[in-house]
Amino acid sequence: MSGSGTILDAIVRAGVPVDLVVADRPCRGLEIGDEAGITSLLVNRTDFGGFSKSFDREAYSAALADALHQHGIDLVAMAGFGTILTSDLHDRFPGRVLNTHPSLLPAFKGWHAVADALASGATETGCTVHVATEALDDGPILAQVSVPILDTDDETSLHERIKLVERALYPEVLTRVMANLSDGLEPASISLSS
Repeated sequence: MSGSGTILDAIVRAGVPVDLVVADRPCRGLEIGDEAGITSLLVNRTDFGGFSKSFDREAYSAALADALHQHGIDLVAMAGFGTILTSDLHDRFPGRVLNTHPSLLPAFKGWHAVADALASGATETGCTVHVATEALDDGPILAQVSVPILDTDDETSLHERIKLVERALYPEVLTRVMANLSDGLEPASISLSS
């Protein structure tokens, strides 16, 4: 995670077991992990600003993969994680990195999905949970829930309504994925759509 930890809080409240919380910057999410008695780890990203030439994305992805591996993690749930990761992580956890995104993918990929949905004049958007790949906001879709765009919406109000859906959907998908893993099935084999 990279931010306030509201998705983590929803996951914990739903009773989904969490073995490790990792953030790429100091943030409230680490405190939520600590308060819940979960090992919390900062794998600090020292440079921000998109695709800055001074940020070594491959080295960061490898360091993150090493940290997850050292803690025995086998399923990664990204929750508002603001760093795009390379194959250094995805190759270590093939098909085992999940992500939640505030749109109905494949529409409105990227960091500004909510603003892009509003700017497009779309009448609905939503939340998607998918298997993350090296390609941005790509990979098999596990579940989606639509959220109507209201005439009165601005970016903040629409994003808050999407987050309400996300906080219910992501724990549900994680629970199903974990049950499938215990049955020997991979995450991409489930599909929940609403």
